[in-house]
Amino acid sequence: MAKISEKIVQLGWFCGFSLTTITGRPLNLKNPRFIFPKSPVLYRCFCSISKSDVILSSTSRVVVRENINLTDKERRIFDLLLQVVYHCNLGTQLRVAGGWVRDKLLGKECCYDIDIALDNMMGQEFCEKVNDYLVSTGEKTKGIGVIQSKPEKSKYLETARMRLFDVWIDFVNLSSKEYTQISKILPMEFGSAEQDAYRRDLTINSLFYNIQTCSVEDFTGRGLDDLKNGKIVTPLPPKEMFLEDPLRVLRAIRFSARFDFKMVKELKVAAADNDVKSAFYDKTSRERIGHEIELMISGNQPMKAIACISELGLFWVVFRLPPNFEHLVSEELDKTCVGYMDAAWILMNAKRGSTFSDEQRRLYLYAALFLSLRKTMFGCNKEQKISVVKHIFKKSLKLRHSDGDEVVRLHNAVERFSSMIPFIISSEYMKPVEVDWKVDMINVPVSLKLRLLLGLLLNDIKDFWRPALMLSIMLIKGSPVESKIGVFEKVQEEILKLDLDKVWEVQPLVNERDIMKLLEFKNGGPVVSEWRRKVIQWQLAYPYGNVEECINWMMKQKREQLKQLPAK
Repeated sequence: MAKISEKIVQLGWFCGFSLTTITGRPLNLKNPRFIFPKSPVLYRCFCSISKSDVILSSTSRVVVRENINLTDKERRIFDLLLQVVYHCNLGTQLRVAGGWVRDKLLGKECCYDIDIALDNMMGQEFCEKVNDYLVSTGEKTKGIGVIQSKPEKSKYLETARMRLFDVWIDFVNLSSKEYTQISKILPMEFGSAEQDAYRRDLTINSLFYNIQTCSVEDFTGRGLDDLKNGKIVTPLPPKEMFLEDPLRVLRAIRFSARFDFKMVKELKVAAADNDVKSAFYDKTSRERIGHEIELMISGNQPMKAIACISELGLFWVVFRLPPNFEHLVSEELDKTCVGYMDAAWILMNAKRGSTFSDEQRRLYLYAALFLSLRKTMFGCNKEQKISVVKHIFKKSLKLRHSDGDEVVRLHNAVERFSSMIPFIISSEYMKPVEVDWKVDMINVPVSLKLRLLLGLLLNDIKDFWRPALMLSIMLIKGSPVESKIGVFEKVQEEILKLDLDKVWEVQPLVNERDIMKLLEFKNGGPVVSEWRRKVIQWQLAYPYGNVEECINWMMKQKREQLKQLPAK
């Protein structure tokens, strides 16, 4: 084996890689592809060597594999695609592009879509060929989805989608065009892999995996080096690329945060350029911006990503406020937003054993980010006023309306929790005058008031009560993180002691039909709903009460109401 390895290096049959594990020194050749030798013995020898072949860059902590190892499912997908090419005599060169290649080289398993670049046909046409091949083998055809190009929104290429072996595969043609002017969108033309590589957002995303030759291709000549050195660089001058598609700025920020890579100075200067900021408004759809922000917030380093957006002066470009609301924008407001999120991130990570789900964590971070805007409303008159936070979710990020509703609900819960925390940690009874929530509550003894108010709050916020509590604790001024964690745990312990966790799942002792019968209401509607709400409040105050006691209380309340009616 050693002699064969030496022969491989001597003949130079493998190009474009540093065979450090064999020779002890890098072998640098200009050809961006490596070529397999014709000898089966040497090929098997190479495969056995490459399985553990990695490089640790001397200038960074990034470990980059020399070669890509396929999973069984990936191998089956690629074998099927190759069979389609050969069966239909297409002559198509199949390449995997972008993130799949990058993450494979970093030794990460890729659980998302695989992007296939085609050099001589459109994605939809190739998908139809896949179905033709499946029919010829007696298998069921697959559905084809087509995402149309939108040049005016910087979506230049049409993409076709198909699900193979339970994995979504995107098919798109290689492109050679440079789209630098909105007014001059040229017709699509097929390009070479090298031309396409230079149109990619970042050099680390410009790498290809050639399925036919099982090789990694670095046509910019920088992708592998920048990956090893942990650099965020664009293949072409950054301002040119950002003006073409401003979303590349957010992608650069996201990958920088995700991998802890460094953005080069030239890229940061271009990202903060006023022309690039203007291009965001003209050329980038809010849906695409929202998608990038979602990936940042759900990623491993959301704080770094959002802080970078602020540092580059892009905060209000991304989180766009309502029209004519410029008076809100100050040099400090975006820093305040980032500061709240930073504090929330520190507190969440300091709480060992935090049980936040992915969805709770996501909305908790959004709620922290927009906490300083929680009381800010806009609109023409009082009846039409809506939350600025809801506007950001609905209009600026084009996310689900329910996300904005949940964040506003968290903000409201923060106010309510904040008013009760002093009583919880001091074990004092809550007097009626202490808290005004503008909620019509039943009369209960002062000793039962805390459980009632906490129960109403948890009924409203449900599974998000812990994130809401942590946001409330975060607002305590002048306390170290350890002290705040102590307060959080004490309040949580009290809620569990009062048996209020999952209280929203408790059913009323008396349902609406029985309420109508007992109180002799002819029809349902708001009056019955109001009584149902009162029953729930009674159960919160008297958790060990039974149906008979609840009915007696209802009848008593009904008699008192009748006494207060004016005499006829």
